[in-house]
Amino acid sequence: MTEALKSREAILTGAILVLIALISTRYPGFAAPGNLANVFNDTAPLILLALGQMIVILTKCIDLSVAANLALTGMVVAMLNTVAPGVPVIVILLIALALGALMGAINGILVWKLSIPPIVVTLGTMTIFRGIIFLISDGAWVNAHEMSAPFKDFPRHVILGLPTLSWIAIAAVLAFYVLTTRTALGRAFFAVGGNPHASVYTGINVGRTQFWAYVISGTLAGLTGYLWVARYAVAYVDIAGGFELDVVAACVIGGVSIAGGSGSVIGALLGAIFLGVVKNALPVVNISPFWQLAISGTAIIVAIAFNARASRVPGRVILKRAEHAA
Repeated sequence: MTEALKSREAILTGAILVLIALISTRYPGFAAPGNLANVFNDTAPLILLALGQMIVILTKCIDLSVAANLALTGMVVAMLNTVAPGVPVIVILLIALALGALMGAINGILVWKLSIPPIVVTLGTMTIFRGIIFLISDGAWVNAHEMSAPFKDFPRHVILGLPTLSWIAIAAVLAFYVLTTRTALGRAFFAVGGNPHASVYTGINVGRTQFWAYVISGTLAGLTGYLWVARYAVAYVDIAGGFELDVVAACVIGGVSIAGGSGSVIGALLGAIFLGVVKNALPVVNISPFWQLAISGTAIIVAIAFNARASRVPGRVILKRAEHAA
C-alpha cells in the first residue's frame, strides 16, 4: 500500500485533483462534470500523441516530428476535402492513418538502417514536413467554410455525453495498455530501451523494434492531424507549432524515462491530463496561454530531475551491506 501511494501515477493523480480543487475554490464551475469533460476533450489530441511518443521513448529514441506530422496530414486531408468534398470520412481517416504511418516509417528507417541519432533525424524531418506544408498550400489557409459538414462533424459527434474525439482517445489508451502489457512487441519496446545489448541475445531486432515504434507514433500523429483540423475547422502552415514540447512533457511528467525502458500508459495519460488541466486553468486565473510553453519546459526539467533522483543507486547503502557481509 505504501509503495502504491509513492508511485508516480498516485502522486500525479493527487496533484491533478489538488489542482482542480484549488481552481474550484475560486471558480466552482471548473470542477463541473460538463467542464471536466470539455477539458478531457481538449486534451485528447495530446493524449494520442503522448501514447505514440511513449512507445518511441521506451526504445531509447525520441520523435520531435509528431506535431509537424500532424500539421502536414491535417493540411493534406483538408485540401483533399476542399477539392473532393464527397469523399467519405472513413476514407479520409484511412488516408490520414496511412500518411502518418509513412512519415513515421521514414523516421524509423533513417534511425534503423542509417544509424542516425533519433534527435537529429526527427529534427530534420520536422523541418522537412513543415516545409512541405508550405509548398503544397503556398502558405494559404483552409478555413471552415471550405470544409464539408461531414468532415467537420466527425470528431464533434456526441456519443453517450462525450464527443467522438474523446472516445477515440479512450480507445487508444485501452489499446496501448493491451499492446504494452499483453503482446510480444510491447515487451520488446521495454526490453530494447532497458538493455539493447541483452535484447539482441534474446532474439529481438533492436532496429526493427524502433522502426515499429516510429510507425505507431506516426500513425497516431496522422490520425490526430485529421481530428485536429476537423475539430478546429482550420488548417495552416504553423498548426500545432511547438506542440511536440507538450507531448514530450506529458510523457516525462508521467514517469516515462527519457533514457528508455521505463514508463506506463497510465503515466503518459496522467501526464497529458495534468498539462491539459494546467492549460485550461491558465485563462481562468488570468494567466496568458503563452506561458504554456514555459510551464511545459519547466515541467520537463523538474520531472527529469525527479526521475534521475528516484533511479539513483544508493552507493553508500551498498557499501554498508558489503561491510556487514564481510
